[in-house]
Amino acid sequence: MKILLGIAIAYIVYYIHWNPPIVSKKAFPMTPAVSTLPAFHAPTHSVFHSTVNPLDKLLAPQNVAVVGATEKPGSVGRTIVWNLLSSPFGGTIYPVNPKRDNVLGIKAYPSLGAIPDSIDLVVIVTPAASIPALMQEAADKGIPSAIIISAGFKEVGPEGQAREQEILAIAKKHGMRIIGPNCLGLMNTTSGLNATFASGMARKGNVGFLSQSGALCTAVLDWSQTNNVGFSVFASLGSMLDVDWGDLIYYLGDDPNTQSIVIYMETIGDAQSFLSAAREVALEKPIIVIKPGRTECAAKAAASHTGSLVGSDAVLDAAFRRCGVLRVDTIEELFAMADVLDKQPLPKGPKLNIITNAGGPGVIATDALLMNGGELADVSTATLDKLNTFLPSAWSHGNPIDILGDADPERYAETLTVVNADDESDGTLVILTPQAMTDPLETARTLVERFKQGTKPVLASWMGGNDVLAGRGILNQAGIPTFDYPDSAAKAFSMMWRYQKNLESLYETPGYRDQDTLALVDTASLSDQLSAIAATGRTTLTEIESKDLLRSYDIPVTPIQQAATPDEAVTAAQTIGYPVVVKLHSTTITHKSDLGGVKLNLSSDDDVRKAFVGIQTSLVQHGCGDGFEGVTVQPMVSFKGTELIIGSSYDPQFGPVVAFGAGGTLVELFEDVAFGLPPLNSTLVRRLIERTKIAKALKGYRGKGPINMAELESLLVRFSYLVMNHPHIKEVEINPLLASETGFMALDARVILHPATDVQSGTLQPNVIRAYPYQYISTIALANGEGITLRPIRANDEEAICQFHSRLTDASVFQSYNQAMSLTERTAHQRLARICFNDYTRELTLVAVDATNNIVGVGRLSRQRVNHQTGLFRLIIQDDHQGKGLGRQLLSRMIEIARLEGLTCLMGEVLASNAAMLKLTQSVGFSLMATDDVIQTIRLSL
Repeated sequence: MKILLGIAIAYIVYYIHWNPPIVSKKAFPMTPAVSTLPAFHAPTHSVFHSTVNPLDKLLAPQNVAVVGATEKPGSVGRTIVWNLLSSPFGGTIYPVNPKRDNVLGIKAYPSLGAIPDSIDLVVIVTPAASIPALMQEAADKGIPSAIIISAGFKEVGPEGQAREQEILAIAKKHGMRIIGPNCLGLMNTTSGLNATFASGMARKGNVGFLSQSGALCTAVLDWSQTNNVGFSVFASLGSMLDVDWGDLIYYLGDDPNTQSIVIYMETIGDAQSFLSAAREVALEKPIIVIKPGRTECAAKAAASHTGSLVGSDAVLDAAFRRCGVLRVDTIEELFAMADVLDKQPLPKGPKLNIITNAGGPGVIATDALLMNGGELADVSTATLDKLNTFLPSAWSHGNPIDILGDADPERYAETLTVVNADDESDGTLVILTPQAMTDPLETARTLVERFKQGTKPVLASWMGGNDVLAGRGILNQAGIPTFDYPDSAAKAFSMMWRYQKNLESLYETPGYRDQDTLALVDTASLSDQLSAIAATGRTTLTEIESKDLLRSYDIPVTPIQQAATPDEAVTAAQTIGYPVVVKLHSTTITHKSDLGGVKLNLSSDDDVRKAFVGIQTSLVQHGCGDGFEGVTVQPMVSFKGTELIIGSSYDPQFGPVVAFGAGGTLVELFEDVAFGLPPLNSTLVRRLIERTKIAKALKGYRGKGPINMAELESLLVRFSYLVMNHPHIKEVEINPLLASETGFMALDARVILHPATDVQSGTLQPNVIRAYPYQYISTIALANGEGITLRPIRANDEEAICQFHSRLTDASVFQSYNQAMSLTERTAHQRLARICFNDYTRELTLVAVDATNNIVGVGRLSRQRVNHQTGLFRLIIQDDHQGKGLGRQLLSRMIEIARLEGLTCLMGEVLASNAAMLKLTQSVGFSLMATDDVIQTIRLSL
């Protein structure tokens, strides 16, 4: 668990910890924002923000040493020194070259140790073999950060990989942070730092650009100069030996000069680090990613249908959706979306109005809109009536709204005003083609003068060349993004809607029907059984074993009996009742149907005997006689329904991945399957189902009634915990899961295990999203005998937390939050959602729940980003439960959990006037670290 906050925390930071910044109105126009903090000037990852960031020395150093500095023309060492000199960076530069007295007129030193001053950052451009010794020298001098430009590491084989590990060990021992190796370097336009070997300095702007590819960085830099795109930070990460996506996403999230983060990603690296950081920062700043490789075969064929359907690119899509990241397909879209999301509010829905002065471009925009998940808005009767009052009679009378080729600026402006006010629309695209009667510049001016930005996005496509350039400039300056072509604009709107929907899912409060069922599952016993099977060398469970496992998680399966002889099969059939299904029972053969191992709709004893013999004979004919271990007998399910598939497969980067879609024998042909990362909740499951085509059939069609969607959601939630709770599981497949109005039934099930050696080696990727920590649920008794349950908070606790805050007195609020807060501020949806949605790898909120399910106390732990072994705590008790011992027991439990999570110290801040809290914390071992007239800083070593 990566948790908790720490040393020298400023007063405002402590306030932010319990009052996460509300998303700005631009990002979330559907909910009024209530915040005392400017949306883009407060640290976005506020719960874990510290006044000192360990990457400050790396991205904003006061001085830089360059090892490998030289004056050789065209060399990397010379280029870096020159870039540092010629950029606005005002810090001291220390060239290191044992063969020269100076480099480009700057005094040079023979070694790092010879430099008399302390150094913030060292840039290394020497051959790879020399770098471990140089890193040790840098560590001995106390240099906190390094950029390794040089190549020659893991990309060259085992020798280079060993060299990387040697460098990493030095860095970890001495607390150094490293960018690279094999990278271009980085630029920070705010400080003027240019520690790269690029040919120039980036323009100053508000986009943070991160890339693994140095070559792409130089191409993007050149492109940006032509297209007037500016950057706050421009960084090449290379091999990401140390500093990774998560580190820099957090840094840029806290950076007031960065409004959006764009990423060119080749590999995700530490998936947990990326997801954790992205989910927090995406709530405040757009994160836009381009990840090549969509068309590559990303996974080897697996033993089950599900395994062959899952590929790393599909899993990446699921991961990006899970953390609110927007994925795009081209570099142009990468920066276009950064611009659009910075200038325009997000749409509340997918419906777009298209205003155009030519039919063709409107049709092109419509196709692009619909192909990318958007919808054409219906023009309401009231809006039609208004448009008819001033548009020519030949206008299209529908959407796209073709206002004809002679449209003047006034017609455009009036149409936009009317259409944008229509409640049926979520946004508007204005298209202009430069016809003989058209005035692109004056039209743009009139639109800007007449149009007042509201809560709906407005995009424009001024088509053409030189004739429309001035008009584009007017629109862009006014905050209306322009596109060369209407299809690009329509696709951008669709991506805005997709991004909005992803963000909404982060805030949407899910329902939980299954926590009691899941809490009763004996996961330890089941894991022991799976481990015992794997220890025998067997990796495929029998159908009986597979269905027993599903039944443990309350997933409905058909009754099943094993039979070793024809007589036993007949007895089983008579017990179950005809008609029945007879299937091959084998611990070695997976696909039974391929070998004639399934016999359906058997209605008599004689049929069952023939089926038994027939299956055995078929296996012998296929050369698989040794695999015959009898048969299983199951009822022939008679009710009709829709065949679904539910499965899970192991991904080497993300661990288990859940799949849902249309099932049956043609599952691989149709590929109507969506993927998600466990654990799932009802909201995430609903989104998963919505991404499939079969979802429409589940609502009822051709005489079939709708299925119980709430029950399907519940089933998928339980299934996601099944695959999370048991690391031995490699693949699970339920195909088909028969769904009908009357219920659900797993007709067939297959479970495949990892080899025991893989599990024992510890090299398997665990779940990247931590499951609900049931192990921390406990019960206590207060001094008056009242029973209280202490448990980690759940996402669906929002209403209970809201009621808890409404019961607090102003005095308790002031003592806990270090300032007065109105009830509206305390109970704002976004704030409470962020408190309730815990990433249990780095934060854990305990709630104290009484017998009536009311929350009467809250204790929060959060891991410090600067030092993951240090944590911050916060404690607040409802007024009528103060003085009963609840605070002491809750704090003691938090200390116990902090120890279990590997923390070495806990810290917090308490108002000097809060004598009761100071007395409580000191009684359990906290000591005062710093004090003033207002705030007391306390610390406990664990």
